[in-house]
Amino acid sequence: MLKSSDYKVYSKFIQILAKKLNKFYYSQLNRSFKVSNKLKGRGYDPVTSADKAFEKFIRKEISKKFPNHQVIGEEFGYKKSKSEYSWVIDPIDGTRSFVIGNPTWSNLISLNYKGNPVIGLANFPILKKYYFNTSMTSAYVIENGKKRRLKVNSKANFSNMKLSAAFHGSLSLNQQKKIPQILKRMEFPCTDALSYSHFADGKLDIVIQCGNKIWDIHALIPIIKASGGIVSTWKNGDPKKAGDIICSANKSLHKKILRILRPVA
Repeated sequence: MLKSSDYKVYSKFIQILAKKLNKFYYSQLNRSFKVSNKLKGRGYDPVTSADKAFEKFIRKEISKKFPNHQVIGEEFGYKKSKSEYSWVIDPIDGTRSFVIGNPTWSNLISLNYKGNPVIGLANFPILKKYYFNTSMTSAYVIENGKKRRLKVNSKANFSNMKLSAAFHGSLSLNQQKKIPQILKRMEFPCTDALSYSHFADGKLDIVIQCGNKIWDIHALIPIIKASGGIVSTWKNGDPKKAGDIICSANKSLHKKILRILRPVA
């Protein structure tokens, strides 16, 4: 577990980093960019020149301040060391949104201690807001310069829940037919990290996503937990392993949705 003095140091660093990322975006990257497909004909997984520029920038900021820490990034892989600290980076979460000019993409950065995500940053440059936690029990959003505490809607129940879900092509139509109660209730758009962030802010009560990689979810785990939310895999496993992820506003809702997901988990 991190000491509270450590939380102070690292949460201050990520807040400064969020501001630097926005400055960097508007001075360098808010212009045309190149797109290539990582899957080369076996599907579509876009990467842009901006993804790579963001990751280089984030790595440089981390190594200036914490040169011995390990770094794992989506675009440039693993920088190993003997440190118990590692940073997990998704330079642009929601690259498809970025490519078509949707404002919902973000920079996701997690600090892991002994393999566990302890501090998270979800920064949305176009939306001019960022989400982060300062301890295991405190998380905030800074929007238009104003700071607000994050709290999930713990009073939500199955009949009044706001549910957002995306299967990212991972569930076949036949599998989807096995969870009609979920399909019927998918009434709110699911936009990558923004959905998890809205959940932490009490605007959504359940978020269900398929096929998350560690850099898609690690930054969000400490923010969700510090906001009072519950997060796990569909099999109720540790979310740091990534994969199929669910977060719920309270225990009884979590149990019920896990039961409904069992045929496809």
